[in-house]
Amino acid sequence: MLRNYIKIAWRNLLKNKGYSSINILGLAIGLACCLLIVLYIQDELSFDHYHEKKDRIYRVVHDWKEKNGMETHQVWGNAPVGAALKADFPEIEKVVQFSGQISILLKQGDKAFQEEHVFCMDSTAFDVFSWKFIAGNPQKALTAPYSIVLTKTTAEKYFGDTNPIGQTLEGGDTGGRAAPGTYTVTAVIEDIPPNSHFSFDALLSMSSFRQSWSDVFDQWGYVDFYTYVLLPENYAIRKLEKQVPDFVKRHQASQDGKYSFHFESLLDIYLGSKAGRQPGPLGSMQNIYIFAIIGFFILCIACVNFMNLATSRSMERAKEVGVRKVVGASRKNLIVQFMSESLLLVLFASMLAVALVICLLPFMEMFAGKRFNFTSLFNTKTVSLFLGIVFMTSLVAASYPAFVLASFKPVKVFKGSSNSTSGSTWLRKGLVVFQFGLSIALIAGTFIVFSQLRHIQQRDLGFEKTQMLVIDFNYDNQVLQNLEAIKQTFAQQQDVLSVSASRSIPGSYFPDAGTQIELPDGEMKMLIQSLFEVDVDFLSNFDIHMAAGRAYSRDFPADTINSLIVNEAAAKLWGYSDPKKIIGKRFAQWGREGQVIGVVKDFNYLSLHQKIEPLTLRLEPRSSKFITLKIRNAGNPETLTKLADIWSRVAPHRPFLYSFLDDSFNRQYEADYRFRGLFSAFSGLALFIACLGLLGLATYTAQLRTKEIGVRKVLGASTFSIVKLLSIDFLQLVVVAVFIAVPIAWWAMNQWLNDFAYHITIQWWIFAIAGGLSIFIALFTVSGQAVRASLANPVDSLRDE
Repeated sequence: MLRNYIKIAWRNLLKNKGYSSINILGLAIGLACCLLIVLYIQDELSFDHYHEKKDRIYRVVHDWKEKNGMETHQVWGNAPVGAALKADFPEIEKVVQFSGQISILLKQGDKAFQEEHVFCMDSTAFDVFSWKFIAGNPQKALTAPYSIVLTKTTAEKYFGDTNPIGQTLEGGDTGGRAAPGTYTVTAVIEDIPPNSHFSFDALLSMSSFRQSWSDVFDQWGYVDFYTYVLLPENYAIRKLEKQVPDFVKRHQASQDGKYSFHFESLLDIYLGSKAGRQPGPLGSMQNIYIFAIIGFFILCIACVNFMNLATSRSMERAKEVGVRKVVGASRKNLIVQFMSESLLLVLFASMLAVALVICLLPFMEMFAGKRFNFTSLFNTKTVSLFLGIVFMTSLVAASYPAFVLASFKPVKVFKGSSNSTSGSTWLRKGLVVFQFGLSIALIAGTFIVFSQLRHIQQRDLGFEKTQMLVIDFNYDNQVLQNLEAIKQTFAQQQDVLSVSASRSIPGSYFPDAGTQIELPDGEMKMLIQSLFEVDVDFLSNFDIHMAAGRAYSRDFPADTINSLIVNEAAAKLWGYSDPKKIIGKRFAQWGREGQVIGVVKDFNYLSLHQKIEPLTLRLEPRSSKFITLKIRNAGNPETLTKLADIWSRVAPHRPFLYSFLDDSFNRQYEADYRFRGLFSAFSGLALFIACLGLLGLATYTAQLRTKEIGVRKVLGASTFSIVKLLSIDFLQLVVVAVFIAVPIAWWAMNQWLNDFAYHITIQWWIFAIAGGLSIFIALFTVSGQAVRASLANPVDSLRDE
C-alpha cells in the first residue's frame, strides 16, 4: 500500500514540475540556512571543550571597587596571586600563569619574522591544558630559561622538514618581559585549535621572564599576568571563593581594601566573560541567540511557504479527492497519500539542502571567519540535529495540506464549491502576515546593522586615523638609540607630513599604571589608569587637541621627568569637572613625580563598544614600539617603496613591518562586520522564501476567484482594475505585517545596539524604507499572477464543467 502511495506521489510531482521545483527550492533554502546556523552555533559553543580537564579549570578575575561604586574587572592581573593560592590551598592541583601577549622578532639564519602571538608561560601549562605534543617532553619543555615551544606551523616556517628540537632561534626585545637572547627549541605542538579563547604561535619559558625582571613576581600592584588553576574533580568553586576575602587580607594584597578577585570557569570564558584585558577575542551569546532566532524564523517562513504552495493547488486536486471518496477511499487513506507526497517533497528538499550547504560552506566560512570541516557537517551531533529539524519540518509542513485536502466533501466538490472555509482562509492570511512581519523585521535590522557600522567608520574619534602609516619596530634598542635621527630622516621626505613615536597607538596594546593625583581637597589618591607612553610630537601628529593647559614641548626639557598629561575622563574621575582646575596638581606615577601640565580632549583610543576611559599620557620616548608617519598619498606604491628603502638604511637588521592605522583600528570590529554579513545574507534568504509563500497565496486566490474575474471582464472591467482587485488584499496583509514588525524590530535592535557605548539612534525612516521595500517586493511578486488572471479568456473561466 505504501509503495502505491509513493508511486502516486512521485507521478504527481513529475506532473507538476514547476510547482514541485519552487516548493522544494524554498524548503531546501530554509533547511540549508538552519543547517549553516547550526554549524555556526555549534562551533561557538565548542570553545575550549577540547581540553580534557575543562570542567576543572578556572581563571582568576581581578576586581577593583572604588568608593563611588565604580567597579573594574580584569583577567590581566598580578603575579603573586598564583604562588599564594598554591601555597594556601593544597586542594589546588596546579597553577599556571602566563604573561600578556608578546611581540618578538625571531631569526634563524636568513629567516626573520616578527611573531605577534607569543606568551611567557609556566612549565605547568601542559599539565592543565590539552595541547597535543608532536615532539619534546611536556614535563621539561618550559622549565629552563630561554626555552621556546613552537606550534607546528611556526616550526615549519623556520626549520622546514628538519627536526627543530635542540635547534636555536635568536630572539629580539620583548618590551622588557624577556631580554634578547638565544632560545632553544624544546618542543613542538600541534597548532592551537581555532575554538580556543586564546591562541599562540610560540611559548617562551616563564623563567626567561624571571631572569629578565624578577621584581614584578612579588608585587601585588603590578599587572601583567593571567592566572589559571586546576581543581580536583567535583570540587565546589564556591568553597574556594568564600575564602578569598581572608586570603586577600592575609597577604595584604589590597592596601586600601579595593582589590579582590573571583574565579571564572574555563567553559564560561568565551561566551560569558565580561572582564576586560582578555588574552584573545571573545564571542557573543547575544549573537548566538539572534542567529538561533533567525534560523527558527527562516524555517517557519519556509514551512509556511510550503503549506501555502501546497494548499494553493487544492482546486486542482479537489475533483481527484471527490472521485477517490466516491469510490470508497477513506479520509485516513487520503491523508496518508497527501502526507506521502509532502514527505517526498521534504525528502528531496533535505537532500538539496545538504548539497546547498556543501556549496555554500566556503562563503559561510568567509562571512563567519571560521573554518568548518566536512567532518563537522557529518558528525553525529550535527546529523542528529539536522534529522530532528527535517522530522519536525515534515510534521509541520506536510500535515496541514494533507488534512485540508482530505477534508473536501464530494458533493461540494462536484458542485464546484470546494473552496476552504473562511477559517482556513484567515489562517493562510495570518501565515502571510507572519512571514512578512519577520521579513520586514529582518530588513529593518539589516539597515540598522549597516547604519551602526557606518557610524563606527564615520564617527569623529578625536584623533587622525587616515593617512597614518605605523611602523612596528618592537622596542628594538638600536632603533631607540637613534630614534630622533630616524624620525628626522623620515620627516625630510616630501610625502611625510609629520612623525611621532610611542609605545601605544589607538586600538593597540597599552599598559595600566598606578597613578596618584592630588584631589581638590589636597589628598593624593591612587587609581589604576590606562597609560600611553609618547614622545613630544605624538599629540600634534595624531591631531589630538588640548582641553586645558599645554602639550609636551621641546621648550620645556623638564617635561621628561616631572610632567603629566591626562584626558578629560581622567580629570573628571579625580573630581575636576572643569579640566582647567587639574592643571598644576601634583602627581606620582611609576617613580616619577611632578605636576599635571595639560588635559587633552577625550578621544576613542578603545573601540566604540567601550566608553572613553580615563587615560594618562606620559612623555617617555625611550619606551616606544611604534613610529607613526602622517603621509599624503598613502596608497601610492612609490611612497611605500621610498619609506621601505629608508628603513633598510636606518635599521637594516629589522624588517619593514608597517600597517595603516585605520585598518588596524577597524580590526577591532571584525566580529561586527562578520555579524553584518551573516545577518544580511540570512535576511535576504528569508525575504526570498517569504516571496515564494506570497506567490503561493496569490496563485491560490486567483484560482478561487477565477469565475468572479470572468464575470467582471464580461461586464467590462479593465486589466488594471482586476490587477488592483487581486493585489489590494495582499498589500493590506503586508501593511498589517509592517505595523506588527516595527515595534518588535525596534526593541530587538535596541538590545543589540546597547552593546556599543556609542551608537546610532534608530530613526523612523529605517522602518519606512523596510516597509516600503517589502510592499514593493510583495506587489512585484503578486502582480504577475494578477496580470495572468486578468488576461485569461473569460469564456474558459465561465464554462460549466
